[in-house]
Amino acid sequence: MKSPSSIVSEGGAINGLLPVDTVVDLIKAGASLSLAGRKAALDRLPAGNWIAGTSPYFMTAQGGRIVDDDVLFVTDLGAIGTVTFATYEAHELERISGEAPDNGLALAIIPGGSACHTEFAQNAANYPMAFMRPTVGWISGHDLEKEGHTPWVYDGQVAKAFPDRVAVAQVTLPDGESPVIEIVNIFAPDGGDVIHFEETGFTPEWCTVNGTRQRFCDYVLARGREGCDLPLVGNYGGAHVNASLKTIDTETGTVELFAPVFPGVDYAFAAPVADYAGDFRQALAEHPTAGTVWSCNCILNFMFGKLEGVAIGGAAGPVTFGEIAYQLLNQTMVVLRKE
Repeated sequence: MKSPSSIVSEGGAINGLLPVDTVVDLIKAGASLSLAGRKAALDRLPAGNWIAGTSPYFMTAQGGRIVDDDVLFVTDLGAIGTVTFATYEAHELERISGEAPDNGLALAIIPGGSACHTEFAQNAANYPMAFMRPTVGWISGHDLEKEGHTPWVYDGQVAKAFPDRVAVAQVTLPDGESPVIEIVNIFAPDGGDVIHFEETGFTPEWCTVNGTRQRFCDYVLARGREGCDLPLVGNYGGAHVNASLKTIDTETGTVELFAPVFPGVDYAFAAPVADYAGDFRQALAEHPTAGTVWSCNCILNFMFGKLEGVAIGGAAGPVTFGEIAYQLLNQTMVVLRKE
């Protein structure tokens, strides 16, 4: 295992996998950390200056990896800026951006499937200063091979796990530096049908396709998209934002998504991706890398792209059950850098 000093991002901060015992030492030394790993590993940590979420999946310089109970992913936030910590319940989430520093960012971890997840997904774009004081982060998850497990986040100040609270690190950058959030999306609309939805939500029943109203489940099945590997791509003023398919219940005619869809947005199914790793390498090559300090990538990319053991470049980070860059994203990579 590498030493802490050798696991650094281009921004000079620790951003990689470390043994739990090493993380304990960092916490006892007063380091301000963002952590990710299995619950059994996180439960071993003492109280201190940290937040965390559960995920056993990670992208590293060596490739995608599934970790055991003795390893955690560590991002040294104190090397990025001055850090304070907070947790919020679902009805308080507008405070994330409202209380964020004027020169910095909020790094938020939200438990997957929780009321906080739903609230943030549907309303984050309307929070105070949402696009002036950026929020970046991820949705925590669990080992997909173990049924019935709950996603958790941790308030490290009391070393306690929560299934429905948001853990936030507010990071103030030094004078002369500013945060930059890069959204790396390898998906684009397939150039076919244009889909609109009538209501905001994760389970849209009705849609219009090229102006014709129909049940969304019927349309998905008619398009042969029941494999759920390709997301919907929404056009948000020219930016592509994905809403990935989670489940399709043909008996009830219900389609559940990993992110909500919104009225007034043009959606289309994504064009197929032949080479996930190659497309990510190409996309990352087009983004600036100087000052990169953290990233995350979606579990759907990890699975459908068969990225375990495959390196794609860019900063290391957790594989997540949703990504945050101002608002909730799916099947996307988010990169944080400072300049």
